[in-house]
Amino acid sequence: MEMTVYNPQKGRLETVDVNFDTANTTWFDDCPDQDEVYMITDFHGGLLISPQGGHNYPIWIYDISREDINFNQKKAIKLRNECL
Repeated sequence: MEMTVYNPQKGRLETVDVNFDTANTTWFDDCPDQDEVYMITDFHGGLLISPQGGHNYPIWIYDISREDINFNQKKAIKLRNECL
C-alpha cells in the first residue's frame, strides 16, 4: 500500500510502499483518542507509528523495531512524542 509518512530524520514527508500483515504489524484496540497510536509496523529496519485519525501522518523512525519497545503502545507513544 502506498502511503505518505513523516520522516523526522530527514524532516520531511515521504511516499513509501508498505505491506501491513500480522508478521510485521501490531494493532491496538484501545484507542479512545484520534491521535492515539493505532498500529506499529516494522518497516525497512525501522518502525512506522500510525495514529488512528486520518489527519496525522504515520511517523517512520529508523533503527528500532516493535520488539525493541516490547510491542507496547505506551512506549510507541513516548517514542513518537520524542521524535516530534
